[in-house]
Amino acid sequence: MNHIAQQLSAIRQTLPEGVRLVAVSKFHPETAIREAYQAGQRIFGESRAQELSAKAAALPSDISWHFIGHLQTNKIKPVVSVASMIESIDSLRLLDAVDREAERQGRTINVLLQVHVAREETKFGFSPDEIIDYFTTRRFEQLKATHICGLMAMASNTDDTARIDSDFAHVEDLRRQILQIAPELRGFTELSMGMSDDYPIAITHGATLVRIGSTIFGPR
Repeated sequence: MNHIAQQLSAIRQTLPEGVRLVAVSKFHPETAIREAYQAGQRIFGESRAQELSAKAAALPSDISWHFIGHLQTNKIKPVVSVASMIESIDSLRLLDAVDREAERQGRTINVLLQVHVAREETKFGFSPDEIIDYFTTRRFEQLKATHICGLMAMASNTDDTARIDSDFAHVEDLRRQILQIAPELRGFTELSMGMSDDYPIAITHGATLVRIGSTIFGPR
């Protein structure tokens, strides 16, 4: 068994039922993705539109591509055309632009709203208050070709496990509040949070998707 297959097998053994693995393949070559694919992995995460388009064209068609990076509005068209899910919707402007492009392409795109709970100011995302306001004012009802499937978040970049735990607990609570505000939401089931160093903590707070790259593929 090759290294990538071994790592995938080891990670899968740590994931409870209902938690899915996004193999973060950004900046890694197609050969590495093929190895992971041959080991049964089907969900891969990319963060650049051009790289995603090239890999989607060259690799098996049953791969589910998740876009996980900051999406610039001028790169929406190619991403909407190939992504199964955009996890990194970080502003209303981007959400509306994705919705217009998905409608233009005649498809429905699954998205997650990225919420900023980490202490680093450099990270993108809605503030928790903005997320709550969005659902309280029911602006999601205006979407025509976009399905909001849940939330995505990153914890603070720290060794302080109490802080990481608090960040993920905050996101878990936000999802609970949203479902209280709009209990008729359908398919609002996903929490994408947790990476190589902190995904076990994320799982304790309801993560359904974990995004792991370096542990599988090695350093970039």
